[in-house]
Amino acid sequence: MLKGKLKISEKARRAFPDRLGSLVAGFEDKDEESGGSDLALESGEELETFQHNVFDLGKESDDDEERSYSESVIKIRHRPDRDVQNPISLSAIIAADEKRSDIEFELTQKEINLEKLQRIASSGLPEGGGLRATVWKLLLGFLPASHDLWEKDLTRNRLKYAKLKEELLSSPSAYASRIEEDVRSKLRGDGCAVDGPLRRHDISHEDHPLSLGETSVWHQYFRDAEIAEQIDRDLQRTHPDIKFFSGETALSRKNREAMRSILLLFAKLNPAIRYVQGMNEVLAPIYYVFSNDTDEQNSANAEADSFFCFVRLLSDSVDHFCQKLDNSSVGIHATLSRLKGLLKANDEELWRHLEFVSKVNPQFYAFRWITLLLTQEFNFYCIMRIWDSLISNPFGVQDMLLRVCCAMLLCVKSRLLSGDFVANLKLLQHYPEINIEHLLQVARNLTPDTSSFRVTM
Repeated sequence: MLKGKLKISEKARRAFPDRLGSLVAGFEDKDEESGGSDLALESGEELETFQHNVFDLGKESDDDEERSYSESVIKIRHRPDRDVQNPISLSAIIAADEKRSDIEFELTQKEINLEKLQRIASSGLPEGGGLRATVWKLLLGFLPASHDLWEKDLTRNRLKYAKLKEELLSSPSAYASRIEEDVRSKLRGDGCAVDGPLRRHDISHEDHPLSLGETSVWHQYFRDAEIAEQIDRDLQRTHPDIKFFSGETALSRKNREAMRSILLLFAKLNPAIRYVQGMNEVLAPIYYVFSNDTDEQNSANAEADSFFCFVRLLSDSVDHFCQKLDNSSVGIHATLSRLKGLLKANDEELWRHLEFVSKVNPQFYAFRWITLLLTQEFNFYCIMRIWDSLISNPFGVQDMLLRVCCAMLLCVKSRLLSGDFVANLKLLQHYPEINIEHLLQVARNLTPDTSSFRVTM
């Protein structure tokens, strides 16, 4: 196994707090601490995975039925995605060109001004040219602010990803064969005789394919195969109207295979979380953006880069996927309470109506909004625009996400006030089309809910 620690800049830590222990993305090599530059990973090291918060744990949820209902809602949302975007005005094209020039200039600087980049990205990144891919990598902390370190960091992380895939996604027999071949190659290089009949190796109980022991590598391999089947089913349903993801073309199959590897690797590295349905939707925009980078080397390594950025994006929200933490201070119920508090601080009339009149529990609609980062609620290209604002928010993705969720309620206030439970639930589970720029402006203008502020230890 491989072992390392998350290395995130101080600014990135503020935007993406590492509450979950050491992550995979950008983990720090031991040899860096001693000034070495060798990229090889030492034998026997283990990779640290997500560590769930264990503080302030409450009792098990009494309304498991509500969570089951909320999770089932994830499966029924269908979006009218298209492979083409709506036409834009001439003024928008001119503004996008000016913004593109500003970003391109900033990206040529020896030291990137991340705060300036956040301000530009918050109003939306221009399409094409690979700018969104580079800016997202910078704002997620995958790329360092120092331009001179980009090549070194990219090479190191891409090698690490290849090593992880080789070790964790191969069958035990295939991995063992490669190790043995490496040993034989080394012996040949040292001038040792390796010809003659192969030696018979003793096979331990744990290494036997028919072993049912929990520590058996084969038992783990077959259990992971069940997760892989679930991932495959979900990937077949990922944006079915976009050719990049769907169909049986060579491109779509290649893309699904890459996303499958990312999700399966995440599941293996994080056994407490594993794979949860809907993670494919969160990965899709990242992989799409990185694959369409105009830099050929970057697009060729979209799988590796997407893996690390996917981990970083989930770093401050992964607890929402763990049912055991539902009632903790970092669980989904606490986040839903923050959403209600934000709504109350900005429109008490609407809050009272939803809370006491129509009694629409946010568990029934906002559970999906929050856990899947709004990927089920809007057109795919609108999602990328919304994510520009989420990722560029200096206070972190979750802060802006809750603002957008609250703005979604405020933008349909009149319909909610006139609706009953059934009408409001249908409206919020099938959110209507809306001007995204207006929605994001409403979100930015919200008054924060100071009652939910707490000191972070």
